[in-house]
Parts: sequence; C-alpha cells; structure tokens
Amino acid sequence: MGACPKRDTGAERANIWFLEQYKEKFFDQRTRQCTTTRFNPSSSGSWLPARPLNELTVILTTGKRATMISADAFECGSRLSSPTTPIVFIVDDDISVRESLESLVLSGGWQAEAFASAKDFLDRPRVVAPSCLILDVHLPDLSGLDLQKRVVDRVDMPLIFITGYGDVPTTVQAMKAGALEFLTKPYRGEVVLAAVENAIACSRAALARQAKVMSIRGHYASLSRREREVMALVVSGRLNKQVGGELGISEITVKAHRAQVMRKMRAESLADLVRIATRLEIAPAL
Repeated sequence: MGACPKRDTGAERANIWFLEQYKEKFFDQRTRQCTTTRFNPSSSGSWLPARPLNELTVILTTGKRATMISADAFECGSRLSSPTTPIVFIVDDDISVRESLESLVLSGGWQAEAFASAKDFLDRPRVVAPSCLILDVHLPDLSGLDLQKRVVDRVDMPLIFITGYGDVPTTVQAMKAGALEFLTKPYRGEVVLAAVENAIACSRAALARQAKVMSIRGHYASLSRREREVMALVVSGRLNKQVGGELGISEITVKAHRAQVMRKMRAESLADLVRIATRLEIAPAL
C-alpha cells in the first residue's frame, strides 16, 4: 500500500462538513471501496460528472466564491470508512425490501450491509462495532427465529424483526428471546429509524460493558497465583488473619499481597474489589 498523502489540515477543516453530509454517496458499503458518484454541492442545480473518489475535486460555495479542494487532502483511512461507524445488517429474501431498508439506513448516517439469507449473514465475519440486525421472520434457509437463536450470544447486536406475516405467538417468541423490536410491513421509515437508533444505543452500551470486562480480565491476568488466592478469600469476607491462616502465610505477607491486588485491579476500596470480583465471576467460597 502506498504512503498516505500529506494531510492538509486547512482543507480538512473546510471539507469536514461537506464530506460528512455526502459520505454515503462516496463509499460503497458492499465492496468497502471508494466509488464514483454524482453530487450537487450548491443550489445551482447542475450536477458534477462522476469521478473516482481519489480523483474527486470538491467544490464548496461560500457566498459567491467557489473553492477547489482535492479530496486527496484527506488522510488514508479517513472518516469515510471509519470502523466505528455503526453497521446495520439487513436479512430479507425480498430484494426490494433489502434495497428500501438499505437506503433508509444510509439516510440515517449508518453503514448498511444486506443479505438475502441467514446463511449469507452467518458467513460474514463478526464485527466489533456498534451494530444491529434487521431481519424477516420467513427466510429461505433458516427462519428469522432460528437465526435469532444462532446469534443469541451477540448481545452487542440487538435484533429488530420486520415482517409481513407477524402473529401474536411469533411476536411473543421473538420478544422473549431478546428481540428489541417487532415491526410489521408495510413499515414507516421514521419508526424503523427510531428503532435502529435505539438499537445502536443499546449496542454501544453493550460494547462498553464488554470492553470494561476485558480490561478487568487483563488486570486479573497480571496477578500472581498467590495474589489471586488472597483476592478470592478477601472478597469472600475473610479478615487478613484468617486469610493468612488458610494460606499458611503471615498477616504482614497477606497485607502486602492485598495491597498489590488493590493496585493491579485498580480497586479503590474493598467494596470496589468485590464488584470487580463479581464481574469476573470469582466464586466467593474459594
């Protein structure tokens, strides 16, 4: 891969709003590649000819002045393809529904990836980013409810069912299994956008919780075997003297290990350490 072009911060500041507004037209969500586009940057009514993004010249109109700025002024891996942009997965065997939902999702400022079957979706590598899944109940291979069971462990990806054949038992089954919403066709765009916005917020919260747990696990991994033994006994309510008796070490040594545990686990108090142990599912009886 070639070196990124030198960043022009002045051009970036001038272009930042513009490219944010039109980024969905510049970036092909399916191929993950820059694509060609037509766009109208002003009220003149004239459309510019399509060009590849890396050759595109952006025209900004401020009053009566038009400024020519090359898109190459932006660094490689810019905001157009930010990995943190939420992704909305769509699984529906009706191509018209897929395309309609994809356009709706893009209009909301999110990425969209559409699949014709549950198998196609399951073949897609798992992504670590805010996301949600919109799916139909009736699919050609696995049903929507079966797919829901396959991804039950993906708590960071809330599910939104949209179907034209909804019934009370199916709705109840989907909601009991953890679906965030169950909508019926024909759907209203604003209702779907609100559901997606809520789902993405839930996804962000779940990812934050997972990141916190991963951080805690990293801290716990840094403990020595003896420090882990001391921690387990301390959070179970043992006094230093009792810990020393069970482990066959002096109370002073217990205090030293306990201080190391508090420092490594980033715990500010015993109550904080107990909460951390609960997240790690450390059995208090150990």
